[in-house]
Amino acid sequence: MNFDLTEDQLMIQQAAREFAEAEIAPSAVERDKKAEFPTEIIKKLGELGFMGMMVSPEFDGAGLDAVSYVLAMIEFSKADASVGVILSVNNSLVCYGLEKFGSDFIKNKYLRPLAKGEKLGAFALSEPEAGSDATQQATTAFKDGDHWVINGMKNWTTNGTSADYYLVVAQTDKEKAHHGITTFIVEKGTEGFTHGAKEDKLGIKSSDTCSLMFENVRVPEENIIWEVGKGFNFAMNTLNGGRIGIASQAVGIAEASLEASIKYSKQRKSFGTEIANHQAIQFKLADMAVKIENAKLITLKAASLKDNGKKYVKEAAMAKLYASKIAVECALEAIQIHGGYGYVREYLVERYLRDAKVTEIYEGTSEIQKIVIARDLLKG
Repeated sequence: MNFDLTEDQLMIQQAAREFAEAEIAPSAVERDKKAEFPTEIIKKLGELGFMGMMVSPEFDGAGLDAVSYVLAMIEFSKADASVGVILSVNNSLVCYGLEKFGSDFIKNKYLRPLAKGEKLGAFALSEPEAGSDATQQATTAFKDGDHWVINGMKNWTTNGTSADYYLVVAQTDKEKAHHGITTFIVEKGTEGFTHGAKEDKLGIKSSDTCSLMFENVRVPEENIIWEVGKGFNFAMNTLNGGRIGIASQAVGIAEASLEASIKYSKQRKSFGTEIANHQAIQFKLADMAVKIENAKLITLKAASLKDNGKKYVKEAAMAKLYASKIAVECALEAIQIHGGYGYVREYLVERYLRDAKVTEIYEGTSEIQKIVIARDLLKG
């Protein structure tokens, strides 16, 4: 196996690192405190081609591979995991699904501005009573002439108040269970479509999460993604790629935790020397580094499989499961290394822990990832 990155991949990684350090990191703490959406940052990322990284140039995307996407996501998430998840949703859940399953009409009208960063997307699947079990959709849609009428509620929608286009999963034929679910594109401002207040979250506070309400929302027939009854399949296919994005986000948080710990351990003194010279601290740093390398390798493997048109469902689930776990563990160790200072905002690492926890929950909980992995194994 060749573990060397190409010149193009290294260039993307460096460009993402420089942007993250210059444009994202300086305002991350303040945006976290204020729960402020990074509007200008997202606009600049769009202009640089990072909002539609894997979309073909035919539809105004950057035409990059999934490995480049992982490398960029890690760098952005090291600076601010909130920016990372905004990017992940637009790239992995919205643009990917529209390019793979959307009609020419959808690609031209919706995918192009999303890929260019002129518009922002959101993915609305979860409901108050339908989280891990996505088959239990209470949001419904019925046909009325050349339109479909949507009623219901979604929650935990990332980019919920800031998006322009929403991919909404709804039940269109209850008797057919998960074969009777359809995905629609709904535009912000459509009559009857509203959103709730931003959730007051533990972490990733600079990204906006909210509930969505649909009251007789009329959507034209051509806004169906894929076809009627394929909504569940669409969501599951899209989430497979999304898990690579969240794994990358988790690796970024873990790397930030390690870098902060190394820096602090070289400055802080105890018992007459820098704490970096104490074996107890060295063991923690070594363990963190090994875990991060493992998480990064499996995430890159999943991305490489995707790039080469091979099955990657199990590997994406493994990457998401493991990377999210080590993100939490590394953030906890970073706080322990910082001691009392790790418990206050000034030293950043408390934010890493708050941001890390959700990577074990959204886009499929850790328990769901284990089910996905086990089912793949048992298929033989």
